Amino acid sequence: MGYIFNFNDALSYEQWFKNPHNKFIADFEGRLMLNMLKPMSGDSILDIGCGTGRNLLLFIEKGLHTTGLDPSPYMLDIASKNVNNRSDLHRGLAEDLPFDDNSFNYASLITTLEFVEDPKKALEEACRVAKDRLFIGALNRYAIKGIQRRIKGIFFSTVYNHAQFFSVWELKQVIRSILGDVPISWRTVCHFPTASGRISRSIEQSGPVQRCPFGAFIGMVVTLVPRFKTRPMLIPYPVKQTKDAVAG
Repeated sequence: MGYIFNFNDALSYEQWFKNPHNKFIADFEGRLMLNMLKPMSGDSILDIGCGTGRNLLLFIEKGLHTTGLDPSPYMLDIASKNVNNRSDLHRGLAEDLPFDDNSFNYASLITTLEFVEDPKKALEEACRVAKDRLFIGALNRYAIKGIQRRIKGIFFSTVYNHAQFFSVWELKQVIRSILGDVPISWRTVCHFPTASGRISRSIEQSGPVQRCPFGAFIGMVVTLVPRFKTRPMLIPYPVKQTKDAVAG
């Protein structure tokens, strides 16, 4: 089992959004997610590892039918208050989703793979329950911020001690191993760890910068192309019996 956020983790996570700089980061990541996923109003989405429901609120504002899943009851308690009964919430693991195949138009895993036990299995499950597109939001292994978090974990106990970080190339490799050569697009943001001014915002929004694979937050969209399996069909064929026995 991966790392499940406890009571203090959930409170710290929610408190994190009250810092103006952190809110700027979260808004930037949320804007990237919506711009890349391009969800249609009236469609459905499953947010796997929904945490305190911050991303569910973004989907609700876009007119989506939302479902959230998280293994932490403390995260779900806060999420329930944040979404105010506007989303279906479930407790469960990303590697074993309690939903039928193709139950949702979209699925999202936003800073979720970092804390699961089996990232590949979690992605397989997300691809199973979604039928149109999958959004992956991940902390970048090669970003300055990612390196800082890992170094800090050497000297202090943080939630990132339990996290595994990814790169654009690693995520693409796992997706290809599951789905084959499906369409994948990616961007990164938050290239400047401490800046949140107007100039840095303009730079962050530029296409060439977002195509740099070293931003702190990776956004990746996978188009789920249906795959079909065939099996031989048995064709009934009546056997005609002869009247005369064959002499031997």
